[in-house]
Amino acid sequence: MTTILMIRHGESEANRMGVFAGNFDADLQHRGEKQAEKTADFIAENYKVDKIYASDLKRAWKTGLAVGKRLGLEVIPEPRLREISAGEWEGKTFVELAEQYKEEYHVWVTDVGNSQCPGGESARDLGARILAILTEIAEANEGKTVVVATHATPIRVMQVQAAGGDFNIMKDIKWVSNASVSEFIYENGKFTCGKISQDAHLGDLHTELPANV
Repeated sequence: MTTILMIRHGESEANRMGVFAGNFDADLQHRGEKQAEKTADFIAENYKVDKIYASDLKRAWKTGLAVGKRLGLEVIPEPRLREISAGEWEGKTFVELAEQYKEEYHVWVTDVGNSQCPGGESARDLGARILAILTEIAEANEGKTVVVATHATPIRVMQVQAAGGDFNIMKDIKWVSNASVSEFIYENGKFTCGKISQDAHLGDLHTELPANV
C-alpha cells in the first residue's frame, strides 16, 4: 500500500488575477507562500513522509519546496504532474473565456469531465496522464507515504479515477482549495480516496477558486 498526499499549490498570481493558468508559469503570491508553509507544518505534524515529487511549474514547485524544507527532503521535479494544458485559454481571464469561447467554456463550467481546452488537453487526456504518473510513483514507493505537489484539476481528475473513471461525474466533484491536502491510497493496482481537501490548518489564509471556473 502506498499513500499519496496530493497538495494543491498555494495561491498564485494567476489565482489573484482571475486567470486560467494551465501551463502558464505563474508564481506564488505572498499569501500562497504562507499557505505552503502552513501546509508543510500540517504534514510534518500528521504524516511520516518518505519522498516528495512536484510539478515543475513555479506555483507547485515552490509549494513542494516548502514541504521539503520543513521535512528535510529533496523535491523531485516531474513535468507530468503539471496542470491541464489549456492551449488557447492559457493566460486569459475567466471573464474573457466566457465571452470569447462561450460554448467550450460553458462545457468546462457545467460538465468539466467532457470538456476540451481548445488547442490543449481534454479532462480525459489529463486524467490518463495523471493516473499514469501517480501509478508509477505509487508502485516505485510501495509501503511509503509520498507528497505530490500539483494543481487543482489533476486532483479533481484523480478523484474521478479513484471513483471508477467515469468522467461524467466530474462535474459533481468540487475544486479543492489552495494548499489543501488530499489523500489517495494505492493498493492492489487501484486508487481509493482518503480525506480530501484538508485545509482547516490554513485558518484565515484559506482561499478557493471562484464560482465562474
